[in-house]
Amino acid sequence: MSYKTILVETSGPIRTITLNRPERRNAMTPDMQTELTSALDDTASSGCRVLVLTGAGEAFCSGLDLSALHSEKKKSAADHHGDAERIARLFLSLYELPVPTIAAVHGPAIAGGAGLAFLCDFTLATPESKFGFTEVRIGFVPALVSAFLALQIGDKRSRDLLLTGRLFDAEEAHRIGLVNEIVAPGKLAEHVQALTNMLIANSPQSLKATKLLLAQQNKAWLDSAIAQALEANALSRETADFREGVTAFLEKRKPVWGNGSPDNSRRH
Repeated sequence: MSYKTILVETSGPIRTITLNRPERRNAMTPDMQTELTSALDDTASSGCRVLVLTGAGEAFCSGLDLSALHSEKKKSAADHHGDAERIARLFLSLYELPVPTIAAVHGPAIAGGAGLAFLCDFTLATPESKFGFTEVRIGFVPALVSAFLALQIGDKRSRDLLLTGRLFDAEEAHRIGLVNEIVAPGKLAEHVQALTNMLIANSPQSLKATKLLLAQQNKAWLDSAIAQALEANALSRETADFREGVTAFLEKRKPVWGNGSPDNSRRH
């Protein structure tokens, strides 16, 4: 299958998906999100044993491509829900993939990019890697990622990262349990290979059954959390603060916030 925004390579039992928009620091567009979901669905039925997710160029993924949001003000509520559902499908496809997943992170992994990195079963990062859930800085809500993050590090730490929108380094990410291992930049591929070798030595049926079990144990809570997150994600796209935040980002200025309530003028 041919893709425009990602590269998919298979070497024996290992499949590597590379986010391939290095000129935009691998920022996600709707097309990339759709292609990633398609590639993950194909991986689930491909017979490969391990998936490695990484990024081309100097970044893992800088989050959503805000330059693609110029048309947001023209979208309907149904369009906003569709956008939120597309992101939810991507995150769930990665989270529920029946084979072990490894994120090889170099450089920044921000907002949705951090979500992709931390949703993998294993997250390996270089000392220079930076992370952050910066949605609140542009008037957005980190809704979908919040459900998964709470499962991983708990409520209190999630509130810290999501409400401040601050950047944090690989050392802190490792300390709070979001990164499994910090490795030197020149050793990242070597450590990924060592981990894949360890995983491949295990029973493929046992790995699949274990991943299914782990996903099912969290399913009831996660289904409810994602349903709420979908609504919050869609509603946040209709606020004046979101439009101001995106505009300010693109104009390289500080945002001037209002009260963040939805703008309902177009509904009347």
